[in-house]
Amino acid sequence: MSSSDFRIERNVELSPETKEIAERELRETPERMREAIERLRELLKENDDLYFSDDDEILTIFLRPCKWYPESALALMRRLAEFRRDNAALLDDLVPEHEEEAFLRHKMANVMKGRDHKGRRVLIVSVGGTWDPKKVSADQLFRLFYLIHVASLLEPESQVRGCVVIMDYKDMGMAQVRAMSPSFSKRLLTFIQDAMPMRLKEVHFVNQPYVFNLVWALFKPFIREKLKNRIFFHGTKMSSLHKHLAPSHLPADYGGELPAIDYSGADWYPALNDAIQHINNWNTYGFRK
Repeated sequence: MSSSDFRIERNVELSPETKEIAERELRETPERMREAIERLRELLKENDDLYFSDDDEILTIFLRPCKWYPESALALMRRLAEFRRDNAALLDDLVPEHEEEAFLRHKMANVMKGRDHKGRRVLIVSVGGTWDPKKVSADQLFRLFYLIHVASLLEPESQVRGCVVIMDYKDMGMAQVRAMSPSFSKRLLTFIQDAMPMRLKEVHFVNQPYVFNLVWALFKPFIREKLKNRIFFHGTKMSSLHKHLAPSHLPADYGGELPAIDYSGADWYPALNDAIQHINNWNTYGFRK
């Protein structure tokens, strides 16, 4: 079992403050939840080419980012099914064990132990000099993101408050630039913008060198206005980052008041395995075969 610092906060009742956020931002009330869950169950029966569990937990995962509109949640399910079909070679039957070495021996994907000052999970992606594309391919990097996201969907607090991503490009060189192909860029952005049932609130680029412009040129054509408005560039100016993420909730690595990061994806790996039944179930969702 994972330690208390590295665990998926499943089956946790929303805090009073989070309930207020859910009602204000997501239209979430007990009556609306009941009605939306029942209606989405009916829609799934009518759309029998799709297969998703119809238990409350799974339906809520799709209804919250769609503000409890059942038709929108069904559309999200269909987009996820299309994405899984189009990327079957990468995602079919994917479990943490398949990327165990990348989690345990490499340090590209990490999740902060605590949440930020707004109660959001923070994913730190190190795609600069830390990343050796010869040892971990861009496809594997995407699979790491995907597995982390599937597990995080179990957290009610994260469903409501959303998540933040810090993309750290420190010491990025041409090896990393070459690894980020147009196909990788398009796949990642299609997933984020069309098929991810998690509320992505902000994306922060830090420590990006000049060669980052080559990467940005690949990503930019695929970024829609909604996501574009949530992307922020900081370079090495952590004071700029602090306008969005309070230093009191950031590690020293990013000019914060918390201790420097001394943990990695290896510490989170047991938490992913704790969620293995959910991950296995998730692998069955999509178009009926």
